[in-house]
Amino acid sequence: MIKLLLSWDIKPGRDQEYFEFMVREFAPSITRLGLTPTEAWFAVYGDCPQILMEGVTDDLSTMRRILDSDDWETLHSKLLSYVDNYQQKIVRASTGFQI
Repeated sequence: MIKLLLSWDIKPGRDQEYFEFMVREFAPSITRLGLTPTEAWFAVYGDCPQILMEGVTDDLSTMRRILDSDDWETLHSKLLSYVDNYQQKIVRASTGFQI
């Protein structure tokens, strides 16, 4: 299993639009692309990214196919309009939340 780790902060004043995008478009779209969401965290307090999210695929070739797709590029670009400090990392999946 391969895991995609994502983190970001919601842009100031964009909270409502961001959450609508996540529920209506982002979450259903990543599932359609073949990425299975496994964890999502919203930090209310602390010196860390506001959002931490992870999703898995069965293998690296599937992850690469998803991240190289036009659909991911469109979805990713739209996400970036709502967030700052975006980071992503691909790792071998292990149990528990990974950073």
